[in-house]
Amino acid sequence: MGISRRSALKAMAVATATTVATTLKPQPTQAAAVVARPDAVGMLYDATRCIGCKACMSACNKANNLPPDTTLSGGLWQMPLDLNERTKNIIKLYKDPATGTRSFVKRQCMHCLDPACVSACMLGALKKGQFGVVSYDPDLCIGCRYCQMSCPFNIPKFEWSKVFPKIVKCEFCKERLAQGQQPGCCEACPTGAVIFGKYTDLLADAHARLAQHPERYVPTIYGESEVGGTQVLYLSHVDFAKLGLPTYSSEPVPTAVRQVFQEIYQGIIPPLALYALLAAVLMRSRRELTGEAHDREEQ
Repeated sequence: MGISRRSALKAMAVATATTVATTLKPQPTQAAAVVARPDAVGMLYDATRCIGCKACMSACNKANNLPPDTTLSGGLWQMPLDLNERTKNIIKLYKDPATGTRSFVKRQCMHCLDPACVSACMLGALKKGQFGVVSYDPDLCIGCRYCQMSCPFNIPKFEWSKVFPKIVKCEFCKERLAQGQQPGCCEACPTGAVIFGKYTDLLADAHARLAQHPERYVPTIYGESEVGGTQVLYLSHVDFAKLGLPTYSSEPVPTAVRQVFQEIYQGIIPPLALYALLAAVLMRSRRELTGEAHDREEQ
């Protein structure tokens, strides 16, 4: 098992040539504003309407063929502490012990307009495609987990319990979207706390709610500008930071990273060739290990 010297050198040469071409290409001095795709869809979550029933969590697991995480309940009921390899969507409770203020908050992939995870993925296992969905292709994943480290919302999770692990994250139930259906969580919500639709329509809806009931909400739509904008939008009566939603500027994470690398590697070829070589080695090793495992199963 392993990669031959010839294959390694070939991979190195291709990566180096690509890197040189990229490096020598003129770079823009200022990033253009991020704009949602014309076909972009999204979710609008209104914390004032959520009753914490967690029907969305069960529906998510069912729609994605994920077994419920019942570890903490001794196998009795679904009770994850956070997003994990069996949980793509979770409802959490916030309670202020001083005032008694309570609120629920829904967490899942934010589907950023300019996703850091996509920029960080060496082989394109994560892509932003139709409807603006950030989707995952396990066949291209080498398990580097750069997507986990780069995500500003700490969303992608790794299947630590499996021999051939994959990344787990919300993909807006892309199989259901392909059939003209909405994500399982939105379909199951009994109060309309989370709704699905065209991104621009949801943004307009959120602005209308703020205008009609300013006394009800924090006067901000979370996700409208954070990290360049996200296709999951939030309204709340509680400060977003208290709900665990991080505070960010409107600059996309990939833009900041590209600017840093441009400063560091001015006039120097960055070490992307090494990353490409590593990816080639890992991909080949993974295929061989997978093939060996399948052979053992057939014996």
